[in-house]
Amino acid sequence: MQEVIIATKNSGKAREFERMFKPLGYRVKTLLDYPDFQDVEETGSTFEENAILKAETVSKAFGTMVIADDSGLMADALGGKPGIYSARYAGEDKNDQKNINKVLEEMESIPDNSRQARFYCALAIAAPGKDTITVSGTCEGYVLREQKGTHGFGYDPIFFAEEKGKAMAELMPEEKSQISHRAKALKKLEEVLPSFLSGAEKR
Repeated sequence: MQEVIIATKNSGKAREFERMFKPLGYRVKTLLDYPDFQDVEETGSTFEENAILKAETVSKAFGTMVIADDSGLMADALGGKPGIYSARYAGEDKNDQKNINKVLEEMESIPDNSRQARFYCALAIAAPGKDTITVSGTCEGYVLREQKGTHGFGYDPIFFAEEKGKAMAELMPEEKSQISHRAKALKKLEEVLPSFLSGAEKR
């Protein structure tokens, strides 16, 4: 069985990737399996730059294929924020509830017809001797005024997913995996993975 490292210590993301990769015949490991590995500093100015940085750094460290994602919530009324700062929007402790509270507070005065938002995910795949590639996916919706649902993680309780007509946190995992930004990015990744694996070595 082939092995891939997912460059994350986020247990919620780890479970999503495991569900997605198991049918493809991959054994999934994450940075949770390597607790002593230091977080990669995300110094990029875009989701893609951060995903590439994480994928290439971890791939170089372990000498194997690595997939990294950088994802977040982008609210139009906030000029695209929280954006690349989604995980740390309310502080370096990466507290989901504090992040949610900050977004709700900042959007309190925004009318219902101006609360459009999307989840965005950039995936980067890196391997020794190969050129790193990226793909992306989005899930459109809007920011709710209060939390709904108990599933998922991050901003899921305040994001209304238009494709399902529910808050993201109201969706069961199998429902979320049909329409999530990460699932859409992974579908694109599946399409380019064969050519990535069989492609020429980087010169």
